[in-house]
Amino acid sequence: MKTQDRSELLSKLGLDGQNKATIGRVLSTGSIGEATERPDGTMEATIRIGEDEMSWEPSILVLPHGGTCELTIINDDTNTHACLLPSNGDKKFIGLLNGSKGTATIELDGPGYYWYGSPAGNDEGRGLTAAIVVSGEVPPEAKLDRPAQSRP
Repeated sequence: MKTQDRSELLSKLGLDGQNKATIGRVLSTGSIGEATERPDGTMEATIRIGEDEMSWEPSILVLPHGGTCELTIINDDTNTHACLLPSNGDKKFIGLLNGSKGTATIELDGPGYYWYGSPAGNDEGRGLTAAIVVSGEVPPEAKLDRPAQSRP
């Protein structure tokens, strides 16, 4: 992915400015991916660890809205890793032997950043962390009852 392509995608997805999901400036390496929405409203995506890369691809996964997402997690590396994912109620853990694949169904109902990584060994300390960004607005019942605030 060219730098210009990445900048354009960050802008298109709203990940590049103040009062937006500025996560694109935090995770400056790796790719950005978008989950695919199924006809029933659930989403799906694939994330993977490349051989000898110690990074998730994509490093930023964008969900178009809150809800259920089925993830396929692939470890193409020659080392064993794991995946600890956020999900409403309880986190999901997938052990990933070298060359293995697993699936996890997660539920993220609110917009925001959700971090995940590999808690095996010192994987996170060596950079094996990534983010899921859930787009959209919070439901009306979760908004504060106050006058609208000016935004830059």
